[in-house]
Amino acid sequence: MSASPPREHAGLTARALRWLGNALAALAGMLRGQVVQAVGGPARARVIGLFGAVLALSSADASTVGAVAPQLEHSLHIGNAKIGLLSSVALLAGAVLVLPMGLFVDRFKRIPLLSGCIVVWSIASILSAFAPDYSALLITRLALGAVTAAAGPAIASLTGDYFAASERGRVYAYILAGEAAGTAVGFAISGTLANAISWRAAFVVLGIPGFFLARALWRTVPEPLRGGQSRLHPGTENLEDAFSVAAAARADREAEQQSEPEGGQEGELARAAASQRGIAPDPRLVLTEDPTRMGLIRAIRYILSIRTNFVLIVSQALGYFYLAGLNTFALLYVRGHYNVSQLTAELALLGLVVGAVLGTIAGGRITDALLRRGFLESRIWIPAICYVVASVLLIPGILGSSLTPALWFDIAGATLLSAANPPLDAARLDVVPAGLWGRAQSTRSFMSSIAQALAPVTFGALSSLIAGIVPAQAPIGTHPGPLSSNASTGLEITFLILLASLAAAGVFLAAARHSYPRDVATAGASQQGPDPAPRPS
Repeated sequence: MSASPPREHAGLTARALRWLGNALAALAGMLRGQVVQAVGGPARARVIGLFGAVLALSSADASTVGAVAPQLEHSLHIGNAKIGLLSSVALLAGAVLVLPMGLFVDRFKRIPLLSGCIVVWSIASILSAFAPDYSALLITRLALGAVTAAAGPAIASLTGDYFAASERGRVYAYILAGEAAGTAVGFAISGTLANAISWRAAFVVLGIPGFFLARALWRTVPEPLRGGQSRLHPGTENLEDAFSVAAAARADREAEQQSEPEGGQEGELARAAASQRGIAPDPRLVLTEDPTRMGLIRAIRYILSIRTNFVLIVSQALGYFYLAGLNTFALLYVRGHYNVSQLTAELALLGLVVGAVLGTIAGGRITDALLRRGFLESRIWIPAICYVVASVLLIPGILGSSLTPALWFDIAGATLLSAANPPLDAARLDVVPAGLWGRAQSTRSFMSSIAQALAPVTFGALSSLIAGIVPAQAPIGTHPGPLSSNASTGLEITFLILLASLAAAGVFLAAARHSYPRDVATAGASQQGPDPAPRPS
């Protein structure tokens, strides 16, 4: 008889868990329906979701080093400089290979290329977990960075072919939201596993999903025709039907394009620029040859000769420089500056990621809405303002003596920083001919990767230098936590000094407002490249 109450409690618990599971499933279904409707149908949702998942996996892996930094310091007996080097070598390896990868993206089928790289990438991530010492871990991170080089160029080129220019800011916002969400997953899962089991478990768990992602990408996403021949229009139910229609209508579209000198569908922004302001293309930069046949060096020279694109590359590199340093040392800084536990620090950083996701979605939607209302330079002005205002908001966020009020400033800064990325990535596709999208993205990725690779080493070395100079004291306005007071102060002053890179990014970006309309018109008037047949589904 005494066993009856426990059985009753067990039954109630089981029913409560089933009810909770059903409620969560219903909520997930409702949210999924809303997301599918928001992006324009199930076919578009599948493509956007998988592209976002690729970037999520990449950013989750990149954030792992920062999330497990305390455990790595203790287990491998290393300091901030060596922690930063772990992040830097992966980014440097990616920078070395991203330029030739851009050439492959422009000349070969992108879906098989991307799927294969994801598999190799997952293997490299799992191998990181079995590194016996710091040197071996450094080598595995080097290999992992090398195979991530395909993600940026391939997704940029595929996005340009699947979605119209007028909506790319919004679409890029959804895709880049996956990147921000991946950072949250990387911090949360990696930090939790490192605390509960080991830092090695974090690398294993994050490496496994890549195999499933590569399979889904290969089996469900057909290779689109280049130059806008495989647009996924709102309301498309499945990709196979869309591609059948695209293949059947290809001849008609080619005939239409012959009477549209601005470049067919890729000329929609060019026509807007020309009709609204009488802006003509730059005759020196109008391509009359097939851009896919251009050699790598010549293509890069042409890409960098586009003034707007050059400004975009430099500005984003400065923005990514600061973000890379922040991602690597944010967890250590929050724990040391505010004397909080690992869990509290992770929850605080999760708030930043939520702000980043919201900012990413808002940035793309706002700039696309402004573009439709005739504000052609909105993809330049909005990111420039975001960079400058974010650099101001992060000052009280870094100096705050209490976590809660300081966190709101940090969340606002993260929101603005992330809002800048979708319009900038969309603007790059606007000003570069379609046949060069892969190499244009790889050129940007090269510069950003160099900046990101330098950031952890720079942040780590500068914070160590400052820690050795400043007198022993608690960080400004607070008391020391798990880090020594000098180390916390070193990170604090480093974050403040290097905020100048964000302000510089915004000021420099504003200079592109004059060249953007002309470069858009030039890209629309240029030869876009041939359309290879899609891979059979």
